[in-house]
Amino acid sequence: MGIIDAEEMDVSNSVKALVDMGIYQSEDQVIQDAMNHLIKAHPEYRIKLAIYRYGDEEISVGKAAEMAGVSFERMKELLMEHGIQPRLGARTLEEAREEVRTYERYVNERSGQ
Repeated sequence: MGIIDAEEMDVSNSVKALVDMGIYQSEDQVIQDAMNHLIKAHPEYRIKLAIYRYGDEEISVGKAAEMAGVSFERMKELLMEHGIQPRLGARTLEEAREEVRTYERYVNERSGQ
């Protein structure tokens, strides 16, 4: 059996087959693994996805920063560079906690902890 060209592969059947063969426990795991490999191959997609999701008002600045792998302040800069005005303040208690956790990770990384 030769290498299958990505255009020839029936993606949904392949995902199901990987689960049926027991390589993955669920289709969600297949998709998550594929996304992880895609992001590793194209790290710039992390930032693009974070900006898109933030612009869609699905996530906070803190969560976008975490997704993009950048600091809270850098995420705000990236949003502004893409014409998106960061929303000030968290809308929920969970968003506030998320932003605090992101900021704490950023401070710890910068201090070498």
